[in-house]
Amino acid sequence: MFTGIITDIGRVRSVAQTERDRRYEIETAWDVSGIDLGASISHSGCCLTVVEKSDGWFAVEVSGETLDKTTLGGWTRGTPVNLERATKVGDELGGHIVSGHVDGLGTVVEITPEGGSHRLTIEAPLPLHRFIAAKGSITVDGVSLTVNTVEGQRFGLNIIPHTWEATTLGALAVGDAVNLEIDMLARYLARWQETA
Repeated sequence: MFTGIITDIGRVRSVAQTERDRRYEIETAWDVSGIDLGASISHSGCCLTVVEKSDGWFAVEVSGETLDKTTLGGWTRGTPVNLERATKVGDELGGHIVSGHVDGLGTVVEITPEGGSHRLTIEAPLPLHRFIAAKGSITVDGVSLTVNTVEGQRFGLNIIPHTWEATTLGALAVGDAVNLEIDMLARYLARWQETA
């Protein structure tokens, strides 16, 4: 489990296709000595398992399913990655409860500067849009955010300067794909309504 609070922007150090899956090595500012092999880390919203590590980097393997359903399939050497370590019991829950399981890809349709902040409009895929509510939570590329507005498949977010600069959101452009994870409570409530 994660909270959507990014603590490092890593970079893809290398990409290799193995006999099993695709392997990414990720450079990080974290002290990797405190990261266990088998640890779960959120990579721009995707929960991946650490399979190897050394000074300043760690490696993960990514399945074909994840490559097809997220932005990870387009990662190349140098791609910036929002990183968050798994939450420990007793840690501050600064964002919202995040599983690290991407529900779908959204598309950035508008970016508008607003004071020091930026207004971001994203189009969600069908039928994911019905799980997004104004003043609810959503995770965009692993970042916990509050939804400001919803109109059809599009929703608006206000990104404060700190978040714009401390995550990869500040590098987004119109037309970019983003990993979306809907609020876990919305997912279960919708499922309950469908089956009740």
